[in-house]
Amino acid sequence: GEQLGVLTITDALNLARDRGLDLVEVTDKAVPPVCKIIDFGKFQYQKEKKAKEISKTHKVEVKNIRLSFNIAKHDIEMKAAQAQKFMAKGDRVRAEIVLRGREKAFGHMAKQKLEEFKTFIKIPTIVDQPIVREPRGFYMLLSKGKKEKETND
Repeated sequence: GEQLGVLTITDALNLARDRGLDLVEVTDKAVPPVCKIIDFGKFQYQKEKKAKEISKTHKVEVKNIRLSFNIAKHDIEMKAAQAQKFMAKGDRVRAEIVLRGREKAFGHMAKQKLEEFKTFIKIPTIVDQPIVREPRGFYMLLSKGKKEKETND
């Protein structure tokens, strides 16, 4: 409803208690912080509803993560962290390993690198497409899972 102006914290809390509602901080970036007197459950519900609506409008993209044959463990961890960020936004991840020259003879090692990459992803994932051979190397498609981490081979 109406704006009550600038109040002290104790006045705002007392006013909220008198109305049988909660004092919810909307933003702390403003000076003074902006608060609402509202039912907290209702506030959370509206926030979740808005987040779901935003996620529905998000167009799912396929993001590429390219690994090299001689990639170090720490670099795989960094790429996995980047993949997690993409999946958290709702995008799918295409992890590919590019083989050049004599590396093409060691396909089994390239597959192991992709499997290792998958183990570094800490959020639940679904393997949309298992490891596939292509002329320049291997790739697999991953997306965010629901609850438990699935391991589809």
